[in-house]
Amino acid sequence: MSVIKVSARSRTAAVAGAVAGVIRESQKAEVQAIGAGAVNQALKAIVIAKGYLAEEGVNVVCDPSFVDVSIDGQERTAIRIVVEPRNQ
Repeated sequence: MSVIKVSARSRTAAVAGAVAGVIRESQKAEVQAIGAGAVNQALKAIVIAKGYLAEEGVNVVCDPSFVDVSIDGQERTAIRIVVEPRNQ
């Protein structure tokens, strides 16, 4: 599964559409962000995606965690948010 990477300049509607699309296809989406601005955009996009999916009767939950990633040979800490349907 590919990780949806979000930056501070990402459009929330585009990210939300990607998250909803991945959940429809794979039942699980992973969103990754580094930095406060990127995490803000990621969370707003997840809330928007939750609304899109709620219209279809799908309720989602989020599981955030820290992950270490290597960017240009440098170790950075990112926040990874796993979004998946809630088991009813």
